[in-house]
Amino acid sequence: MEIFGGFTALQVGVALAAALGSAFVRGLTGFGMAILLVPVLALALPPVEAVVLTNALSLMLGATEIRSLVRDAEPTAWGIGAAVVLATPLGLWALAMTGTDVARLVIALIALSAFVAILLPKRGAAAPGHLVTGGVGVLSGLMTGYAGMPGPPVVPYYAGRDLPRPTIKASMQLIFTIAACAGLASATWLGILRPEMLLFALVMLPMIMAGNRLGARVSGRVSDPAWRVTVGLILGGAAVAALARLV
Repeated sequence: MEIFGGFTALQVGVALAAALGSAFVRGLTGFGMAILLVPVLALALPPVEAVVLTNALSLMLGATEIRSLVRDAEPTAWGIGAAVVLATPLGLWALAMTGTDVARLVIALIALSAFVAILLPKRGAAAPGHLVTGGVGVLSGLMTGYAGMPGPPVVPYYAGRDLPRPTIKASMQLIFTIAACAGLASATWLGILRPEMLLFALVMLPMIMAGNRLGARVSGRVSDPAWRVTVGLILGGAAVAALARLV
């Protein structure tokens, strides 16, 4: 039975439950909403709509936090965000040219490399060179275009360094907000974004905000080693899930 905009009660129920859980992880770790939300939404919605809906939610949530994100983020986040904007349309083009199987392989390899990178000893607080920073932005943009998941290249860049946790989280979330904006712009340009999807996102937004706020509260009570272990486990789970889709 359709509730609104062609979406059924089952689709809305699955989306709301996934929104709460994925937003809790975002609040706890600073990332993970798209990694967890897109595959679950894709069970109830067409994959393209799942990606666009997740981008809409990421942008709306990021907009509510924009002051703190701008205040706390490392300056490198702006450079990475600019590269994401430039590379996102290339990701969409590459997906159309190479096909789903190749895209899944690339996603799996990047997710696996991110998991390996997070296991390495923490580096100093200093940012890597411009080449590495730009490369992270390009990979993140390609991942945004491929699957709406900008996180795997970005997380090791920040979480693998000896930075304060608020700086890590704000830097990642600022980039993800920029990536979501780029993804929605590309979807609009391609004629994929429907008004009903924005309405659906508004329906889900209170659940997203509640889950994110709860996760942030828990994050404040978790030690730094435990927080980094959680980050590694989520990246590892994403890598396993991505590889499983290839089998």
